Order: sequence, then structure tokens, then C-alpha cells
Amino acid sequence: MLKFYNTLTRTKQEFIPIGNVVTMYSCGPTVYNYAHIGNLRTYIFMDLIRRSLRYEGYRIKGVINITDVGHLMADGDDGEDKIEKASREQNKKPLEIAETYTKAFMEDLKKLNIGCPEIVAKATDHIQEMIDYVSALYKAGFAYETSDGIYFDISKFPGYGKLSGVNLEEQLAGARVEINGEKRHPADFALWKKADPLHIMQWDSPWGMGYPGWHIECSAMSQKYLGQVFDIHSGGVDHIPIHHENEIAQNEALTGKQSVNYWLHGEFMLVDGGKMSKSLGNTYTIAQLEQMGYAALDFRFFCLNAHYRKKLNFTFEGLDAARISRERLLAQLAQHKSSDKPTSKDILDNYRTEFRNAVEDDINIPLALGVLFTAIKEPKSKDIYLLALEFDKVLGLSLDKLPITQKPMQPSIPEEIAALVASRTEAKKNKNFAEADRLRAEINALGYHILDTKDGVVVTPVEK
Repeated sequence: MLKFYNTLTRTKQEFIPIGNVVTMYSCGPTVYNYAHIGNLRTYIFMDLIRRSLRYEGYRIKGVINITDVGHLMADGDDGEDKIEKASREQNKKPLEIAETYTKAFMEDLKKLNIGCPEIVAKATDHIQEMIDYVSALYKAGFAYETSDGIYFDISKFPGYGKLSGVNLEEQLAGARVEINGEKRHPADFALWKKADPLHIMQWDSPWGMGYPGWHIECSAMSQKYLGQVFDIHSGGVDHIPIHHENEIAQNEALTGKQSVNYWLHGEFMLVDGGKMSKSLGNTYTIAQLEQMGYAALDFRFFCLNAHYRKKLNFTFEGLDAARISRERLLAQLAQHKSSDKPTSKDILDNYRTEFRNAVEDDINIPLALGVLFTAIKEPKSKDIYLLALEFDKVLGLSLDKLPITQKPMQPSIPEEIAALVASRTEAKKNKNFAEADRLRAEINALGYHILDTKDGVVVTPVEK
């Protein structure tokens, strides 16, 4: 029985889908820059939800948005549009900016084994749907016009704050709420912004030339593809107090229905114990980690060691530990794969039960990983390797691929030997065969035999 922690009810609830296909909307990136690893933790979380649902036998209709207009520098209604600002700074057209960073985002998803949802919805492809949505809210009396746009009137929606539990009077004192004398309430938010004539991105509307507010995008696109009520909405905890709260107001004001049954949120990633953000200059991209010698899946493995609802502190010491642990896991699985000895069905089924229980308990991946690491301590057996591949349908660590570079890191092989084997592998990759032969001789002299096989490198102590 699959259970999720529902932010809306603040309880762990049994998952009961609306229909035969699970409907799920995930807040996607604003494509004005490269996604950093803090952003990508949220999409690993999204992927774990989807993998867990499939592991339980569900089919999914998922949507992820690409915000290529309307997200201002602040999460409220103030500041410059992020795409337009990047366009000016990089001297490129907004479309070029969006295409460049959308492509980079998709490449990161692929490297991290994050499955892309079935529908990718770009904001700029849905301007008319947004205009229609704003018009409907306006006609229903939930919106009003000012000199700079159309705003949602939160006084008309008594349920405002039910997701975050925010007290509006407390929120008014916060820096994230814009001061605008024309608003009926300072926490009212923009549905449509009237554009300055010099604004690069603008569209005709009943209120003149302008562009959509950030929050209306998700409402318009989620309801277009998933209907007025859908199963799951995922995102980061930073979206709870404003973006997702505003989505609920827009959706439910117009339909009179609870729009989402399960709101699931992933916690922040910190860096060295502090906040991670582009403005602080302490973010890293997957490409940067790769340049430092880490694999993208080292980062995924790092993320899997913390529950999605707990803050995760990124350090390079932690990433090093994750890399070594992943390499040793692969080395152990290679040994299991090469063994023909069986493991009893009872033992295998017990591990399956423990793993499923962990997954069903609010996607407790750290506990699920613990089940896998216990299983690989069993006597060598291909059955254990195949069991790991079953678990990998949730974990997404490509456990069926045992790279050459992973084989040397066996617990029984000293680090000095492992380093020499890695250097030899690199020499062969660079076609420096003389150096590779020299390193083989050095490894042999130290008492270890090295064998190149079609499945990779096997290192064993020389029998005395």
C-alpha cells in the first residue's frame, strides 16, 4: 500500500488515484540559466515518485512545464523577467536563451536517469490558454485591473493559505511581498502583466499588450492536460508559500473543486551547511561535477542517501563517499553476476518485501538502499544481481551497466592497487598502450593479477 506525505493535509496518506492512469504535474525549470544541483535534486525526487508508482503497477500521465516567460526575478510580481534579463545580458534572443537552457536541462535529466514526463509544456506555446484562464477569473469576479496588470483578489478566496498554513498578516511583513499601492491587498498577485513597449516578450490580450504571470502558467497547462482535478503535484518546498498557494487559489476559485489530491514537496539542498543559490555563487552544475571527475550518477546516488523530505547538505567529502560507495556496489554486483550459484526463493522474497515496504512508506529510498546493501552481502549469486536490477527500477542507478572504471574498487583490493588499475584504464582509453603495459607490470609486481574481459577489468590477488 503506497503512502505519500501530503503537504496539504500534513499527514502521510494512502495513495488512491482518481482513475486507471495516475495524473501528475511537476513544476519544471525557468530556462534562463543552467540548472544547478539544488534544482536537480527536485527532479530526482520527481523521478522517484514516478518510478515508485510504476513499481506499484500504475501507469502515469505526467506533465512538466518549461517556463520561458513570466517568471520575474522575485517569486512574486516584482523585478525583471528572468528570460528577458538573460537575453539582454547574453545578447541573444529570448527564444535562443530558452532553447539553449532547455536543451541543457534535458541533457542533465538524461545523465541522471531522470525519466521525462509524458508531456513537456512550454509556457510560450500556451499563451492563449492563459489569457482565457485570466479572462474567466476576471469575469467570475476573482480578478481586477490596475495600471500595470490584472491581479487575483485573495479576499475573494477564503481558502488562501491552506497549503502553507501562512498567516497573511505575517506574510505582509515579509520581503517577498511586493508593495503596490493599486492592489486591494498587498498579497494579491499578478495574473497578467501589462508590458512596457520596450519589453521583448509580449502578446496581445483584452487588456492590451502584455505577458502572463508566472503562477497562471501552471494552472492553465495542468488543467489543459490533466483536467480540473488531478492526482499529484510535485515541486520543491520553496514553491509552497507563494507559487503553489497561488496555483490553488487560481484553480479552485475558478472550478470550485479541490484541484490536487496529493501535494508532494522535496526539501532544500544546502551547500556546506548554508543556502545554495546562484546569487551567492555557491552552486554547481552537473557539467562542472563531471569536469571534476565525478559521474552524474555519483550525484544521484548522493541524493538517494537522504529522504526527500529532509534537507541534504552537499559537500565534496559527501560526494566522494557516495562515489566510492557506488563503485563498491557495482564491483560487488559484478561478482554476483559472474556466479552461477543460486539464492533461495525465500531469501529473495524477504528482500523484495523489505524493499517494497520501504518504497511504499513515503518513498523511503535510504531504507530501500539499505535493503540492497544487505542483500549484496549474501554469498555470490546471479540471483542477487538480478534482484538488484529489480530494485533499480526504482533507484535508477543503471546497475545493469558495470563500467570498466568501476571494477577496480573492490573492498579486497588496496587503494594503491585500485589507483594503478584506474590509471591503466585511462592509459588504454587514451591509446597509450606502452604506459598501460608498464602499469600492468607494476600491478603484477605488487602481487595482483589483472585480466581484461568483455565485461570489464577483473583484479585478483596472485595466489602464493
